[in-house]
Amino acid sequence: MDLSIIIVNWNTRTLLRDCLAAVQANLGALQAEVWVVDNGSTDGSVEMLIALFPRVRLIRNRENRGFAAANNQALRRARGRYVLLLNTDTLVHGPVLADALRWMEAHPRTAVMGPRIVNPDGSPQISATRFPSLPLLALQTLGLTRIADLGRYRPPPPDAPRQVEVISGCAMLLRHSAIRAVGFLDESFFFYGEETDWCRRFARAGWQIDYVPLGRITHFGGGSVHALNHRRDVMLTEGTVRLHRKHGGLSAGIACFALLATFNASRALLWSLLSLSGRPAARTRARHFRAVLACTAQTWPKDGRR
Repeated sequence: MDLSIIIVNWNTRTLLRDCLAAVQANLGALQAEVWVVDNGSTDGSVEMLIALFPRVRLIRNRENRGFAAANNQALRRARGRYVLLLNTDTLVHGPVLADALRWMEAHPRTAVMGPRIVNPDGSPQISATRFPSLPLLALQTLGLTRIADLGRYRPPPPDAPRQVEVISGCAMLLRHSAIRAVGFLDESFFFYGEETDWCRRFARAGWQIDYVPLGRITHFGGGSVHALNHRRDVMLTEGTVRLHRKHGGLSAGIACFALLATFNASRALLWSLLSLSGRPAARTRARHFRAVLACTAQTWPKDGRR
């Protein structure tokens, strides 16, 4: 088996349908299996899948188990020499899958590879980044991210192949033998941070992580996250704190927690002041950050999963 494609779905019926249709149309001569892990959808996703894509392998969960745990369910059964984690809000185009596998065959030290990701309008989308270090988070908290010369914190140019620290989980191609050596996704991460943690583990084990601007995969962005509202930022904050506590120890976790709590508090104050002007957008942002701030206690990782 050349390739195992794993797609985790939670209430994105139409996106899932379009994603699977694009995969089916662009597999070419690849020997591939497609897994869909449904996290307790209630929008008819499973019924659509059974009716339109009977050859897709389905794992049906009764509840939302999160991104890492759901992917691991399929990873334990995957038979491909390579594994592609793919979001439902993506469309693969042309020979990108075959081209990506050929590239991996020619680069045996690469464990994780990310192809070119584009926005719906065709413009390049940043899909390879650096680890969210404490200095970068401090710059973000101070509002200097866009005006400071971030140097090494900048993501790679979208048309320049290079070794990177993190590949986006929206379309992440992995070598199965590397997964067997390093292990599966850490299920203590529920929705954010799991691919960053995985990439760091691959790098520490001596594997390469590469961004390669070949082919084209459209990523619409959002997907299941649209239903989460402020919970998205709460989970993002918790995942980032968990990353630092895991890889930097308790002191790094506390520092990250303090920085992000300060960021959320400062934005809640700023947007609340700006909302006094009566602008609807400012009021919406103020409500959002106040809701995130009210959940600050939830952003410190609990023992176990969450």
